Amino acid sequence: MRVHYACLPCPLEWLLLAATERGVCALKLGDTAAELEAQLRTEFALAALACGAIALSDYITPVLAYLEGRRAPPALPLDVRATPFQREVWQALQRIPCGQTRTYGQVAAALGRPNAARAVARACAANPVALLIPCHRVVREDGTLGGYRWGVGRKAALLRYEAEWCKRGTIL
Repeated sequence: MRVHYACLPCPLEWLLLAATERGVCALKLGDTAAELEAQLRTEFALAALACGAIALSDYITPVLAYLEGRRAPPALPLDVRATPFQREVWQALQRIPCGQTRTYGQVAAALGRPNAARAVARACAANPVALLIPCHRVVREDGTLGGYRWGVGRKAALLRYEAEWCKRGTIL
């Protein structure tokens, strides 16, 4: 398998976007490009990795526009591996409107599994494509942020950004 990737600075420090011929397979946020590239090499150890933003511009441009508050979260093709339950949770997360949150329990209940809040949290933690599957929009029952694979500070920032963008009418 061939995976093209690029690391770029963004409003949340660094972003790594990786894609196969079928779609985005990783979208990570982190402190350094080196850290993100090391994670990618570990996760795709058997893949042929090719670095270069030009090949990914159709994906990178809308993601950066979203992070800058100039457009809605992009709906890009995805190439992610998931269990049936993870896929079900991730599809539910994609239905949470920008600027809104749901609790892990609310997501579980919406899936017809009211006792599966912890399993929903694990599915969120396994999400390989930040922003595209908006697990940052899921919070604890008491409204606190809980964890976030790419850092709770980034989760808080994304929620603040989205709330402000929606208030200004920047993002629909």
